Formats: sequence, C-alpha cells, structure tokens
Amino acid sequence: MEKGELTTQEIFNSSNEDKFVLRGMNEWDDNIRRDRYMVDSTCEDMLTNECKQKNLAYHRTFKGEPLMEELNRLNLPFVGLCTFCKAPVHYQWEQIDADVAVLGAPFDMGTQYRSGARLGPRAIREASTLYALGPAGVYDHEDETIYLSNVRIVDAGDADIIHTDSMQSLTNIQNAVETILKSGALPVILGGDHSITAPNVAAFARQDPLHVIQFDAHLDFVDERYGVRYGQGNPMRRCSEMRHVSGITQLGIHGVGSSSISDFADAHAAGSTILSVRQIRKLGINETLSKIPNSRRFYITIDIDCFDPSIAPGTGTPSHGGFLYYEVAELLRGITKKGNVVGMDLVEVAPIYDSSGITSMLAVRVILDLIGYIFEERRKNPKPPAGSYP
Repeated sequence: MEKGELTTQEIFNSSNEDKFVLRGMNEWDDNIRRDRYMVDSTCEDMLTNECKQKNLAYHRTFKGEPLMEELNRLNLPFVGLCTFCKAPVHYQWEQIDADVAVLGAPFDMGTQYRSGARLGPRAIREASTLYALGPAGVYDHEDETIYLSNVRIVDAGDADIIHTDSMQSLTNIQNAVETILKSGALPVILGGDHSITAPNVAAFARQDPLHVIQFDAHLDFVDERYGVRYGQGNPMRRCSEMRHVSGITQLGIHGVGSSSISDFADAHAAGSTILSVRQIRKLGINETLSKIPNSRRFYITIDIDCFDPSIAPGTGTPSHGGFLYYEVAELLRGITKKGNVVGMDLVEVAPIYDSSGITSMLAVRVILDLIGYIFEERRKNPKPPAGSYP
C-alpha cells in the first residue's frame, strides 16, 4: 500500500462529517464525466472487489472542500488514454456541450489501391497526445496570438462501421455528423478514406448553403466506375450534386491518373475552381485565396496525400510534388478570414505505411492549426451573419 493511502477499514471508521469518493486513477481531467460512488458501510465487500477489478483508488475529501478535481499530475504524452488531445470523451452526441466534437470515421472500404486508412483515427488520436492542451491554449510568437484558449474540445468516439456494408457504414457516419451539428459543436471528422466526405457534407443538407474546399493530390470527381458511386474517387462529384453545396474549390491537384479528362471537364462544368500545387506556388498565397469565392460558410476536406510524401508517407496513394506544411497552413488561415468554417475532415492517413509516425503528427498539427484559426476569427467577429454557424 502506498504511503498515505486509506485502508478500507479506515474509510468505514471515519466520521460522518467526511465524504469519500471512489475515483479512477486515470481520471485526471476536470472535464471528464466521472461516476462517483459514495462509500456506505453496507457495501464494503462490493467496493473492495470493484477496486481489485478496476484498479481504482480511494481519495479522501472533506465536507465543504472540492472533490480534488485535479490530481496534480504531469500527464506526459505517453501517459493515460489516447483521446484526441486527451480531451474528455462524450459518446452521447445529442447532449454534447462543447465548441468542437472530434469524430472518428474508421472506414476504408472505398479504397482502390492500398487500404489501411481505417486505422487513421486511432493513429491521429495517439499522435495528438503530444499536443494535449489545457484551457490556456498555445502561444504563437510569430502571430503574437494565443490560439485555442478556452476552446472546449470533446472526443466523440467513432461512427459505427459495419464490415462489408459500405452504404450502411457511410449512413452511420452521416447520422453521427448530423447529431453533432444539432448540438451546435464544430464537427471535426478523422478518416478513413476520402469516401467519408460525401456523407459528412450531406449531413449539412438542412442548413444554409456552404462552399466546399478540398486539399488533395487527386480530383476525386469520378461519377461511377463499375457501379461504384461512393468510393474514394467519387466524393467531390457527389458533393457537387448536393443542393446545399454552392460550389467547390479543389487545391493541390497533381496526382498522375487523378481522373480522366472527362472528369476534369465535368468538374469545370459544375463550377469547380481547380489549382495544382505548381499553379498555387506561381500565384502565391494571396492570389490563390482571391480565387476562392467569398462565402458565409465553408466546409474543408483535407486529404493527407495533398502533402509531399517526404513529409507525409503514411497514406494509401502518395503523390510526389505535393504541398509543404506552411503552404497549407497559410491557405487555411486565409480561408478562415474569408468566411466561417462550419466543418472539416482530414482523411487518408494510413499509419501502416509510416513507421516513424510523422504523417499522423502532421495531421494533428494541421487539424489544430485550423481549429485555432477558426475560433480566433470567431473571437474577433462574435456576431457573424445569420446562418454562418452550424
């Protein structure tokens, strides 16, 4: 027994003025919902067995004092559970009370080449422990700004995936995003292959129109191939067919064999703005941003293969000649100044192709950058036009 730990006998011999709470050793975050068990002299044996089974400990608090919400732990990245940035878990989506809800969509039945993106959400969560954030946020000395200060993030777990049943799995993802939207939280969806973007965007159908911005090596505008309409090569075509999607901007398209010439023609005919990495570098960040229509509402989808494989090797279809980190970061910052970002996903992280883990770390950094930019703009403009927020 550790020094200072109360024995079961000491608990039951204590004064009635004392209160005792059974607490989990790993429950370090004061926002995590905790089951609290009041110790009663009639259930000593039950509590003793529960301690053995769950490796729990007794922590003593006195009447009139707080319930020791903080255990004063260093809480290093490799300690504890791998929720997104060690945020509290909230599976009851209809009752979410937070600014951001992170949802996993571990689906890769839409892949045409190398699978493995189903493990993306888990890898991203593990990498995110490096960036576990408190309410103080993160200070960026270049911007002289504290990002993510008091932004409430919860990990909403994963949408339910039914093996071999793609359509039911995609429906489950859409239903999950719809429920999160009803709570008012910003949905951040971790893929999974890029086919999940179609149900993600479809979830906004009952809201005001939005403009979709895609970062990708590939156009993903195939209509149908051998009867497949909801694979990783189809999501932007499906989005273009949705009435609430006002337009699409496709950035970084450069993959060989990305789509046929007819797919590019169809995308242009649908009103898409398509820019390759080389075109964007020639234009520069500001000129590129000027080609994105102003919109009250944006949805951003980021395929990790938009980045060069030198910094993001862990993906199913890598394509050389991709973006570098700061190029995407600056574009994301600029987009948040043009309109309100109401949802986002990051897809195609396949950790089995990256033993170093740098792809997942890059994914987390990009996600946190975007969340930070979004809420910094909301802080500066607390009263946007009606319908701008979910």
